[in-house]
Amino acid sequence: MADERDPELPGLLLRTERDALLPLLRSASERDFALRTACPGWTVRDLLAHCGSALNRVVESRFGPDVFSPECNDRDIAERAGWTDTQVVDELERGMTEAGPVIAGASRALDGVALGEWVHAGDVREAWGLEGAYRGAGLPHALRLLAPMSRRRTPLLVARLDDSGDELVLGGEQEGRAPGRYRGDGATLIRLYAGRPLVGTRYELEGVKESELCVF
Repeated sequence: MADERDPELPGLLLRTERDALLPLLRSASERDFALRTACPGWTVRDLLAHCGSALNRVVESRFGPDVFSPECNDRDIAERAGWTDTQVVDELERGMTEAGPVIAGASRALDGVALGEWVHAGDVREAWGLEGAYRGAGLPHALRLLAPMSRRRTPLLVARLDDSGDELVLGGEQEGRAPGRYRGDGATLIRLYAGRPLVGTRYELEGVKESELCVF
């Protein structure tokens, strides 16, 4: 997988996930939205409110000094406390549809927003006990975004993906340190780099620690 940036990739990832996720959200109950997620303190509804607000900040170019900080995220969720679940989902759909071109024009600065929203869609599936968390049609696009994002943040790692047969190079070289090695599936690799639970997964990791890989 090449490191050269494809400016259309973040939008493609968002639209691909929108088409898969929105039918699930539209058919969910109020009890489903109240379930807790892997994100500390957040229910499914909180997480979706965060995602919709973050994407529409991008669409509307509303950036402040603390944008995307925990404090900013908490304010955005609180502002939507009086919304219906349908309104929260409507805002998310708009953001997933319209944010791509803005992210495309921002060099790599906002690529992490697209990847983060895709990971959060996996968090929803995980909270609901659905198959396919951190997988699906968007996984190849997500991995292509993850590779350059990890360059300056994590040690060099060569990942051999059993499910696709691809070899992916992540992270950056560190003087005097040999590359780490990963073997497993793509979804588990995403879990490692997103700091998501690894219970029930199978993978081999050599030369690096799990704690060194998280990019969020």
